[in-house]
Amino acid sequence: MPEKTIRIGTRDSILATWQADFVSSQLKKHGYTTELVFIKSEGDMILDTPLPLLGGKGVFTKALDDALLNNEIDFAVHSFKDIPTNMPQGLHVAAILEREDPRDVFVARSNDIFLENGEYEAVIATSSHRRGGQWLNKYPNHKLTDIRGNVHTRLRKINENKWDGAIFAAAGLKRVGLDANISQYLDWMIPAPAQGAIAVMAKENRPELIRAIGPIHHPYTAICTRIERRFLQVLEGGCSAPLGAFARIIGTDVHFEAILTSLDGKRKETIQVNVSLEHAASLGDHAAEEMMKRESVMDILKEIRGDEL
Repeated sequence: MPEKTIRIGTRDSILATWQADFVSSQLKKHGYTTELVFIKSEGDMILDTPLPLLGGKGVFTKALDDALLNNEIDFAVHSFKDIPTNMPQGLHVAAILEREDPRDVFVARSNDIFLENGEYEAVIATSSHRRGGQWLNKYPNHKLTDIRGNVHTRLRKINENKWDGAIFAAAGLKRVGLDANISQYLDWMIPAPAQGAIAVMAKENRPELIRAIGPIHHPYTAICTRIERRFLQVLEGGCSAPLGAFARIIGTDVHFEAILTSLDGKRKETIQVNVSLEHAASLGDHAAEEMMKRESVMDILKEIRGDEL
C-alpha cells in the first residue's frame, strides 16, 4: 500500500465532484489515501457563450490536462464524453468506469403533453448540436435556445424562462439524485460517444497509478466507448458535429448505431452494424468509413465545418 496520497483533480461542479468522490471511494476500498483537488475550467467560467463557439468540450478538460502534465495532480476525473478524441501527448485514459444510463432525457417546465401536438411551436433548450439536430429532425416546428451551466443551473433556468423544456443526459441527473425531474427518456435519440461513462486520466509514465486504478476499470464499457470515440475521430466530426454514436454488447456480439444530422435537422444519415465481439476492434473505423462513402454525409460535414473535406 503506497504511503503517498493520490491527488484527484476535478472541476468543482456538483456532478464533477460526485464523479471524483466516487473514484476516490473506490480507491479507498483498495487501501489508498486520496484527496480532491478542485480546478476551474474555462468552460465553467464562461457561461454566456455557446459551447461550440467557445471551442467545444475540450474547454472542460484543458485545465485538468495542464495540471496533470505539471504534476499538480495524479488523476483527472472526467465525463468521458467531454474528452476530445485527440488527447495531449503524455496523457492517457487509465481507467473507464462502468457506464451509467447512456440515454438523453427531456425535462419539461410543466409537462410534456405538447410533444403530441405536431403544430405546437415549442422552445427547447440545449447547447448540443447533436441533441438539437436530432430533436429538430423529429420536431421540425420547434425552436432551439442555448443553455449553459451545471445541471442545477440548467434546471433552474427552465423555470426562470418561458422555455418548454430542456434536454439532459440521464446519467448526470441520476448521479446527483435529480432524476425525479425527468419527464421522458428519449430512447429514439442516439447519445454522444461515451455518454454516461466516467474516465480517469493520468500521465503515461506513472505505472504505479495505473496499477492503483486498474481494479475499477470496466472492460466492456471500455470496448463500447472506444468504438464510439474512434467512429467520431475517423469521421472528423469533432465535438461540435450533430453526431451520435452508441455501441452495446449483446451476448457475444457488439451492436453499433450512429447518426449524423444537419444543424437544422432537415437531413440525417444513420448506420447500424453488428459484429462479433472478437472482431469489434475495428468496428468504429469500419462504420465511419462506410458513412464517409455517402456524398450526403460529406455535404453535411462540409456545411458544419465551413470548409472543403
